[in-house]
Amino acid sequence: MSMIVAFVGLGNMGGPMAANLVRAGHRVRGHDLVAAAVDAAAVAGVEPSSSAPGAVTDADLVITMLPAGRHVLDLYDDILGAARPGTLFVDCSTIDVADARTAHERAVASGMRALDAPVSGGVVGAEAATLTFMAGGGEAEFAEALPLLEAMGKKAVHCGEAGAGQAAKICNNMILGVSMIAVSEAFVLGESLGLSHQALYDVASTASGQCWALSVNCPVPGPVPASPANRDYRPGFAASLMAKDLGLATNAVRSGEVHAELGLRAAELYAAYAKGAGATEDFSGIIRTIREKSGEKA
Repeated sequence: MSMIVAFVGLGNMGGPMAANLVRAGHRVRGHDLVAAAVDAAAVAGVEPSSSAPGAVTDADLVITMLPAGRHVLDLYDDILGAARPGTLFVDCSTIDVADARTAHERAVASGMRALDAPVSGGVVGAEAATLTFMAGGGEAEFAEALPLLEAMGKKAVHCGEAGAGQAAKICNNMILGVSMIAVSEAFVLGESLGLSHQALYDVASTASGQCWALSVNCPVPGPVPASPANRDYRPGFAASLMAKDLGLATNAVRSGEVHAELGLRAAELYAAYAKGAGATEDFSGIIRTIREKSGEKA
C-alpha cells in the first residue's frame, strides 16, 4: 500500500534510502538543511519541502536520519506538533540509547507513536537497498513500519522495546570495530613473517578466523576486490562513524559497569585514528596505523 512518507535528513544515507522508498511506489516529502542534498533527492523523485514541519504535515509516517541524539531531540521538539495525532515516527539515526528512549517518550507524550530503527550496511547498503534494520518499540509499530524498512533493506529485526534497536546497533559495531583491529593486526603480523596477503586470506576466510571484517571489508588490497582497501580506503564505512558508534558503546559500557577491555580499547584507537590520518578514510584503513606503529619500542 502506497504511503505518504516524510523523510528528514537526506545525506549520504538518507538520500538513497528516500529514493528507494520512491522506487517502491511511496510518495516521499524530503527535507534537509543542506540544499544540495535536497536537490539530489529531488532528482530521484523526492518532493522537496522547505521546512521539516511542512514535510510531516499529513504524512502517514515520518523517518529521520540525523547525525546525533541532540539533533533528533531538537527536531522532534520542532515537528511533533505539526504531525497528525498517532503518526508513527521512525528514527533511523545511530544515537545514544538514552537519547532514543527520550525521543520515544517525547513522541508518545505528544500523542504520536515511535520506533528506533538504526541501520547497518553503510552507503553501499543504502544505495542498493540491502540495509539491516534493528528496531526498538512496540510490535504493532514495527509491523506498520516493516513494509517501508523492507523497501530500504534486506532484513529488519524487532529487538525489543524503545531503545533496543540502538542497543543492538552499538553492540554489533563494537564487535565489528574489535574484529577489524584483530584482522588488521593479523595481516601486519603475517607481513612480518613473510606471509602473503592472499595466503592468509585463503586460510582465515575458510577457517576459524572468518568474519565480516575479513571476508567483506578486507583491510588489504587484493583478496576482496570490492573492499575499500582497493580504492585507497575511500569509505565505505567512514572511520569517523566507527569512532562515533564506539563512543556510544563506551557510554553504555561505563553506565552499565560492564567489563569490556577490548571494546574500550577499540574506541580509543578509532577515536585517535578518526582525528588524524583516518579523518576521510574507511575504518579498515586503521591497518595503516598498525603498520606504521609496528616495530616501535614500547
